[in-house]
Amino acid sequence: MFSRCLLRGRRAVVPFSARFSQPAVSPMCQQFRCFSVEHESKKQTKPKGPATEKNDDGNGSIVKKRRDDPSADLPISFADISRAHVAIRDGIVRTQCEKSFFLSELVGANIYLKPEFRQFTGSFKERGARNAILQLKRKAGGDKIKGVIAASAGNHALALAYHGQSLNVPVTVVMPTVAPLSKVDKCRKFGARIIIEGAHIGESKTYAESVVQNEGLTYINGYDDPEICAGAGTIGIEMVDDVPDVDAVVVPVGGAGLIAGISCAVKTLKPECKVIGVEPEYAASYTAAIKAGKPVPAQVTPTLADGLAVPVVGAHAFEVAKHYVDECVLTNEKQISLAVLRLIENEKMVVEGGGAAGLAALLPGGALDRADLKGKNIIVPLCGGNIDTTVLGRVIDRGLSADNRLCNFYVTVSDRPGGIANFTALLSKEGASIKDIYHERAWLHTHVDQVQVKCVVELQGTEHGKRVKKALLDAGYPVAWNIDVCS
Repeated sequence: MFSRCLLRGRRAVVPFSARFSQPAVSPMCQQFRCFSVEHESKKQTKPKGPATEKNDDGNGSIVKKRRDDPSADLPISFADISRAHVAIRDGIVRTQCEKSFFLSELVGANIYLKPEFRQFTGSFKERGARNAILQLKRKAGGDKIKGVIAASAGNHALALAYHGQSLNVPVTVVMPTVAPLSKVDKCRKFGARIIIEGAHIGESKTYAESVVQNEGLTYINGYDDPEICAGAGTIGIEMVDDVPDVDAVVVPVGGAGLIAGISCAVKTLKPECKVIGVEPEYAASYTAAIKAGKPVPAQVTPTLADGLAVPVVGAHAFEVAKHYVDECVLTNEKQISLAVLRLIENEKMVVEGGGAAGLAALLPGGALDRADLKGKNIIVPLCGGNIDTTVLGRVIDRGLSADNRLCNFYVTVSDRPGGIANFTALLSKEGASIKDIYHERAWLHTHVDQVQVKCVVELQGTEHGKRVKKALLDAGYPVAWNIDVCS
């Protein structure tokens, strides 16, 4: 009786580790855990027959497949992923696949979002970072690890620094001179040793490799280390667990570590599910690798999806991804900015450009806006939310422009008193809100009593823009629009 009263009268104290505890074990989770245990036990005894069998993949190459685990002969196996899922679950956030009713209606399919930006450091990279450090500690046994090192200017650096501090492993991060100061400061707060070296990430990596030789540290590649890929693959297990009838997963692609892990897990648990990659057209390194049959350097130019701007995909990651991924499509800057805007306005989610790339391809006009995906159950991982505030403002403006809600145009008006007033009054009457207005008097080839005005106006969309343009033309104003929709 006393214990019952005590329980009713006081709130139970939840230990810190329990904050990351998982929901009750589902049948799907139980299935992959049993698989992992069975696989590990089989590795302890030598099989009596041949361990592998050959299988033609349809492209003229012979791929070895293990009878009990098709991924066993690849750099990352499903057993590695399932082991990682159990190992890291007390230290990461178990994000849930959430159905978006607005996006489902917009896309014409059942869209489920997996908000990986809700990890403590703001990206899915925590899964791989924690798994890589844990496996290093496991292999070291009771020996102390000298430390780990990585070259990164973003999410991998944050994840490694945070989990290195959590697991008492020294972390060194080499960052280029262009790295955002906010991320440099955060890494320092997590106790990492920061070395600023190199004009870009390639030079930083070269320097990091020299530190490895001099100090005996372990280098952890942010997208090609097998344990990093296995950690990322735990997302795939949770996807199938949350949405058992999933038809397709659409994954952003940079160095290919994320899609390698997810595709291995999803195809093992649900072979009929499509795995589709999406990469920015300004950094199409995976597409280049597919065409060449191996990782090759691709031309990379600045993109809103800076987290995906990797010139060469990882060799290990590509070996796995090409085995499982069904296709990879491209998305452009306009679609990415619009996807970021849609998530902010309708889902109240702030996601970086790379994290929104998967959704960008699904939106109307995107590469995946097609009949075979209509009405299907589609999961999109939102893999990161670390976007600078100043950049976010510019991305929102680009999104509004892509949505034809922010337009600019040039118009010539009378420079006599009341000329601009009459012009702005007409815009007000048509419901266009002036955001910026600029006057040009000197560099004109028209009458001296005229002035050219550049206007940036907020509109309600495409049809509204057409009405505003028609009203200006009907009033005798020569208008030059800088967007196609109102032409």
